[in-house]
Amino acid sequence: MLYSTPKRLGVEISRIGLGGHEYLPDGRSRGFNEDYAKATTPGVVFPGFGGEKRKAVVEAAYQAGINLFDVTIDSEKDALARNMRELPPPREILIQTRPEGMCWTNNPDDPDNQLMADYALLRAEVKRILDLTGWSRIGFLNFGFMGSALKANPGYLGALSRNIASLKEEGLIRFATGDTFSGEEVYLRVLDSGAFDAIFITLSFANDGGLKRILPEASSRGIAVFTREVYAKGELWKWGEEVGIRDRNLLSRGALKWLLAVPEVTTVVVGAGTSGEIKEAVGAMEAPKLTGDEKKAFEAVMATAACQRYRTAQRGQFLGS
Repeated sequence: MLYSTPKRLGVEISRIGLGGHEYLPDGRSRGFNEDYAKATTPGVVFPGFGGEKRKAVVEAAYQAGINLFDVTIDSEKDALARNMRELPPPREILIQTRPEGMCWTNNPDDPDNQLMADYALLRAEVKRILDLTGWSRIGFLNFGFMGSALKANPGYLGALSRNIASLKEEGLIRFATGDTFSGEEVYLRVLDSGAFDAIFITLSFANDGGLKRILPEASSRGIAVFTREVYAKGELWKWGEEVGIRDRNLLSRGALKWLLAVPEVTTVVVGAGTSGEIKEAVGAMEAPKLTGDEKKAFEAVMATAACQRYRTAQRGQFLGS
């Protein structure tokens, strides 16, 4: 495993991180695609998470040297905590998670993410997560909010900054991650706030809007850059099939190598349904140069009309054009 040590963190983070999603037979993530409202309700834990198949994935991540684990809903939090008790990690790991029912648009009673600006409510939620999992503190508390939060409350980022400082002072969290799906200008405000130790951003060869301004700005401040959706939420496989490429490992290696070659990227968080997929991801990192077959396949996929449309749409959305 290779590691990065962003100045703001002062700790080593593995170049590959493991996402917490488990998957339905058709490849969609569990929980969200079973009952979204229920899955994002605090205290709701779906049955079947963290079973033997997932334990094998977690164990493979340990063996590969992965030390960043990302979990979202309570079902994923509970599963990882249980797996960690059953399979104690051989080294310190850092867990990124979110306050349930407070992020993005998953709470109709909080459309502008204002709950996270209320310290008493946020602290109570962090304590609830720690009680649920048995963790002593949260490695990275992810503040995922939409741009509407800033419009609804001009003092929003100031409130988050104070809340982050207080949570750290109480020893409830170690680091804070800024996260949004509202594009470049919101990320720039996150970075300008000075409150966050990391950002989590959608980034891939098919969604590269953050390359020009966001990543250089984060790097100049010593802030860690965690990325998601390296495989474009599974669209990569469809583009491959369009040009007759059905070897998913061939395609995934190309996508991973493209992203790992971006110098500002600290960690690529990947989803994995099997231990073999972890090994494939680590293999891509350890042999960073594209082989002839990988390059040919990657170029063919990028040339498809569907991929080009996706790239244009994602870049336009991110840049606000």
